Amino acid sequence: MKLTTLGVALALTAGSITFNAQAADNTIKVGILHSLSGTMAISESTLKDTVLMMIKKQNAKGGLLGKKLVPVVVDPASDWPMFAEKARQLITKDHVSVIFGCWTSVSRKSVLPVVEELNSLLFYPVQFEGEESSKNIFYTGAAPNTQAIPAVDYLMKEVGVKRWVLEGTDYVYPRTTNKILETYLKAKGVKSSDIMINYTPFGYSDWQSIISKIKQFGSQGKKTAVISTINGDANVPFYKELANQGITAEKIPVVAFSVGEQELSGIDTKPLVGHLAAWNYFQSIDTPENDAFIKDWHKFTGKPKAVTNDPMEATYIGFKMWTQAVKKAGTTKTDAVEKAMIGQKVKNLTGSVDVMNKNHYLSKPVYIGEIQSNGQIDPVWGTDGVIPGDAWSNYLPADKNIIADWTSPINCGHYNTKTKVCSGQ
Repeated sequence: MKLTTLGVALALTAGSITFNAQAADNTIKVGILHSLSGTMAISESTLKDTVLMMIKKQNAKGGLLGKKLVPVVVDPASDWPMFAEKARQLITKDHVSVIFGCWTSVSRKSVLPVVEELNSLLFYPVQFEGEESSKNIFYTGAAPNTQAIPAVDYLMKEVGVKRWVLEGTDYVYPRTTNKILETYLKAKGVKSSDIMINYTPFGYSDWQSIISKIKQFGSQGKKTAVISTINGDANVPFYKELANQGITAEKIPVVAFSVGEQELSGIDTKPLVGHLAAWNYFQSIDTPENDAFIKDWHKFTGKPKAVTNDPMEATYIGFKMWTQAVKKAGTTKTDAVEKAMIGQKVKNLTGSVDVMNKNHYLSKPVYIGEIQSNGQIDPVWGTDGVIPGDAWSNYLPADKNIIADWTSPINCGHYNTKTKVCSGQ
C-alpha cells in the first residue's frame, strides 16, 4: 500500500513537472522594476500598474507569439543599489524577456551594467539628462532637447525671463540637465550673475531659507523663473513654502520637469496654480487615443478619478513598440528584438506618431502646461510636430561630434563623427 501510494505520488510529481515546463513554454515573463515604497513610490507605483494594465490588454488579444504574458513585479524600494540587485534577479532567476522600470537616473545607471552584462532589455519611461546610449536600453521619456531646452525657449520668448534659478534634487539627472541648461543660457547671452543653481537631497522638506534666497534673487528688477528638477515627495513642501512666502506664478513662475498629474493628485494644489510643467503629454489633451487610454485606466484601477501622466504615456509607447518588435522579430530574444525596435512607430496619446530612432531615443512632441486648481495641467504651448531625441547634447563642447547609432556599420552608443572612433556605450 505504501509502495502504491509512493508510486502515485511520484507519477503525480512527474506530471506536475511536465505540466509546469509546458506552462513555462507557453508564457513570456515581463519584469516590472519600480519603487513601490520609499520616497519615489509617489511617482513609480503608478507605472507598475500601467504595465500591468498593458499586459492584461495584450493577453485579452491573445497574448504575444501565441503565449500569455506574465508580469513579475519586484520592489527596489527607492534604494538605488537594490535596483541592480532586483534587475539581476529578474533576469537570472525569474527569466524575464524584458524589463520595464526605473525612474531616477541613478536607478537606471545602477541597472545599466546588469542588462548589458546579461544581454537583456530595459525600457526606461522618464524624462532624463541624456548623455547615454546603451544597446540594451530604450529611452521612451524626454531627453533635454525634447523637454528642458524647449521649456527655456518658451520662458525666454513668451514670458520674457532674464534671470534663472536652476533648482534640483542632488543626483545625476538635475546636475547634468542643469549643466546643459547653464551652457545653453550663457550661449543665449545670459550672464553668470543671472543664473542661480542649488541642489537638495531626496525627500528634502526644510525649504524656508532656500525659498527666501530665491525670492531675494528674483527681486532685482529682472523677470525671474525657476527651472525645477526637484524629484519625488520633496515637491510638496517646496510649493507650499513658495506660497507661504508669497511667491506666485505671476511673480516668479516655476516650470517643473518632474511634477505631473500623479504628483498633484491628493495634495492641495492651490500653491501650484499658474505654475508650469514641461512634458510630452498631459491628461487634458483631447484626442480619441487619449480618451480611450483614460477610460481603460479608470476601468483597470476601478477609480473614475484616477489620473494619467507623461511617464505613463511613455510606458504605453514603450510597451506597444516592444510588442510590435517581438512580432516583427518572431522571438523575444534580445538581439533580434533590439534590431526590430529601431524604426518602430506608435501613434501617441496626443495625436502624433512617436518613432524609435537609431540612438534608442524617441522622436516626440513637447508641451508646456499650466497647473490648474483641479490638479490637471492645461497646455499653453506645444511643438508643431515631433522632435528627435538627442543622446548627446549639442550644447556641451565635449559632445559636439558625438552621436549614437545602433545600426550597421556604426553600432555604437558613443561615436565620434570627426575621428570615426567608437568609445563604447
